[in-house]
Amino acid sequence: MFPAKFAYAAPTSLQEALGLLNDPEAKIIAGGHSLLPLMKLRLAQPSLLVDIGRIPGLSYVRREDGVLAIGAMTTYRQIEQSSEVHQAAPVLAEATHEVGDPQVRAKGTLAGALAHADPAGDLPAVALALGGVVKAVGSSGERELDLDSFFVDMLTTALQEKEIIREVRLRVQPAGAGAAYQKFDQPASHYALTGVCAVVTLSGGSIATARIGVTGVGPKAYRPTAVEQALAGKPAEEEAVKAAVQTVADGIDVQGDIHASPEYRAHLARVLTRRAVLEAAQRAR
Repeated sequence: MFPAKFAYAAPTSLQEALGLLNDPEAKIIAGGHSLLPLMKLRLAQPSLLVDIGRIPGLSYVRREDGVLAIGAMTTYRQIEQSSEVHQAAPVLAEATHEVGDPQVRAKGTLAGALAHADPAGDLPAVALALGGVVKAVGSSGERELDLDSFFVDMLTTALQEKEIIREVRLRVQPAGAGAAYQKFDQPASHYALTGVCAVVTLSGGSIATARIGVTGVGPKAYRPTAVEQALAGKPAEEEAVKAAVQTVADGIDVQGDIHASPEYRAHLARVLTRRAVLEAAQRAR
């Protein structure tokens, strides 16, 4: 299907882009892998597309002050190939390789994935497990949004209507930490029926800390904080971890569709959380 008619603008600065967003029907486009399919189905019909791809200085990966600073137009492919990412947060590179296919990874962006907040997207789970902030600019200036409260609901974030992500800042994996991303995907789309990222530190043979991000289960990516707390102090062994992760889908509006029932998704969440935590612990050793 063809999209409805729309105007197109390619600003050369963030301020120019923000001015164009005064049109209430305008939409930002970066890689386009989320918005364009919606437009073809006429589920989205913006009157104006504001292409931020020609704004200079938005494509980079830098390590600074214990974080990875990633520009809004940095593609999945750039993240996947970045030596900084492989050294500071290798799980981000691994999970990025799981996104779509080479064509998607060549144009899609991390910032776009977080802004779109697809409940089956891979990278929201990784961002939650690593932790960090999103830097957004709007007409009133720039502000930082903590990733722990960034995802509000299905396809909904804490971004205001006329804000643009300028940079994503993810924490570097702690010294001695291990991290892993486990995913069970829909084979045609490669979206996660369930995906779990775990970042684990050890003390002796026990888990000292765990941060976990889950995607594909509920209407948004989330951190199962009760599971994180249950894992603290537990031996990094199969039975102890299996018992601690049983509540990973508790209190979540687990989604069901033609690909997986709510019961199956909750089962996958338990299985993949156990696997991700054990793999992360093994890497931490």
